[in-house]
Amino acid sequence: MEFLDVIDALADPSQSAADGPAFHVVCPSLPGFGFSARPGGTGWGPERIAEAWTTLMTRLGYERFFVQGGDWGAFVSTAMAERFPDRVAGVHVNMPVAPPDPATANDYTPAEQRALSDTEQMSRSGRGYSAIQSTRPQTIGYALVDSPAALCAWITDKFWAWTDHRGDPYEALTRDQILDNVSVYWFTSTGASAARIYWEGVQTQPWDSIYRHVRHITVPAGISIFPKEIQRPSRRWCERYFHDLRYFDEPARGGHFAAFEEPQLFVDQVRRAVQSMR
Repeated sequence: MEFLDVIDALADPSQSAADGPAFHVVCPSLPGFGFSARPGGTGWGPERIAEAWTTLMTRLGYERFFVQGGDWGAFVSTAMAERFPDRVAGVHVNMPVAPPDPATANDYTPAEQRALSDTEQMSRSGRGYSAIQSTRPQTIGYALVDSPAALCAWITDKFWAWTDHRGDPYEALTRDQILDNVSVYWFTSTGASAARIYWEGVQTQPWDSIYRHVRHITVPAGISIFPKEIQRPSRRWCERYFHDLRYFDEPARGGHFAAFEEPQLFVDQVRRAVQSMR
């Protein structure tokens, strides 16, 4: 649902205000998330999904392709770029995983200091969902597939916390958009199976460190940091891990669900990033 309003615009520039290349768009749903089947066993973390999506692209007839992602999609896309650099022509992410550079600890810019402060605040008060989904996903899962009120509260909390607004989440997304997103999980009974990716993603390292997913990317890369993103590393932090960073921008609007909140701005960012990689 998050990408529904950007697929046609990416495929056909005439449907968008932004000029740029057109794409064949392959928009897979994470295993266990709504439109994909629920995994019948364990092991479906970012690494395995990266392999599955690369196989998917092969079966669709694409030997070379660009990848894009945010949130878990960013983890999967960067895993694809790291593991299959001969297949990935470039990667664009809107939630890069790039830890602060210890060498600059005494010289953080005001923007870097704000980003670190926001991350620390989220760690103190905003990661309860991650803690339970990383350790006991099946426990909360029963509520998510049994109670529409529980599912709606669980998901809508993140739309309130992570979108770009001034106190009212309906400034960022309409009520119908939020309910459409919740409905995908409800009518497919995938609240529990979607929660399990957190457990899968942290089996070897502590749940409370997003930096467990740090990768060194050598393929051409583009990064867009939206102002209300939950992780906002600076360009110099990103350059330590994205070794061929061709594009870096900080749009004026948007949050964690950038394609959902600001579809035209998101499309423009993707196009600009890909153009820089060609």
